[in-house]
Amino acid sequence: MRIVYVGTPEFAVAPLRALYDAGCDIAGVISQPDRPKGRGRQPEVTPVAAVSRELGLALLQPEKVNEPAVVEQVREWAPDAIVVAAFGQILRRPLLEIPRLGCVNIHASLLPHYRGGSPVQHALLNGDSVTGVTTMLMDPGMDTGPMLLQQPVPIEPDDTAGTLLDRLSRVGADLILQTLPALDAGHLEPVPQDASRATYAPNLTREDARVDWGHTAERIRNQVRAFNPKPGAWAVWGGREVKVWRAGTDDRPAEATPGEVLEVSPRGVRVATGEGSLWLVEVQEAGKARMPAAAFARGARVRVGERLG
Repeated sequence: MRIVYVGTPEFAVAPLRALYDAGCDIAGVISQPDRPKGRGRQPEVTPVAAVSRELGLALLQPEKVNEPAVVEQVREWAPDAIVVAAFGQILRRPLLEIPRLGCVNIHASLLPHYRGGSPVQHALLNGDSVTGVTTMLMDPGMDTGPMLLQQPVPIEPDDTAGTLLDRLSRVGADLILQTLPALDAGHLEPVPQDASRATYAPNLTREDARVDWGHTAERIRNQVRAFNPKPGAWAVWGGREVKVWRAGTDDRPAEATPGEVLEVSPRGVRVATGEGSLWLVEVQEAGKARMPAAAFARGARVRVGERLG
């Protein structure tokens, strides 16, 4: 089977490697352009672009995937299927109509739940216990096409977006290897999504990662998990920005102002929230390394009764 692969982040790497290792004829790969990052503003190669170069695959990194030159190149590649995984742009009809089997998307949710660009983060934010992967035939909408295969995946209590995406990526790799041969053989009947059950997971911003101590302790802990590793949940502490990488809830009631420090111990720093309290376990001050919250509290001379805000 001749394939054009379209993807950008780490989530899209395992399916690409799986297709390559399975002997698929990967005619070309399309990924987002390398973007400047960090203080030096040096271009950072996308994970999919890096693997494509490693494997010696033809690679395009256009600013706009639907521009005529890209469409023409994909036509020349003449794929049986286009496989898409977390690319970051919507493919329009001229691209969707090229492959004889259609465009197959690997989406990190059990559709129709969490259509959109941040399904894993939203599942964690909402405290879900199960998510999964769906393969689907793409149409011009945002994750609205008919479904092919699904695989549920449990969410572990200590999962972060990083650990969960890694597991879902491997599931997606297995699922696409099942989907393409079955689709080619005519053994899959695409199932339309029930739009009345659809939920949405729009892209999140850095401001969404800011901790609001007025939320419940469980909500804040889920926020910490959802934004680990990117961009990191953060709060302002003594005028300094501090990221929170690990946190745990405490069942004891906290009759205090949200954001007030209740306890400092070797376990970390316990902070009052809108409901319950939260243990800060691992934190990071801007420009410094991650460290146990207890060590940070000693260095910053955190005291019971002071308030974070």
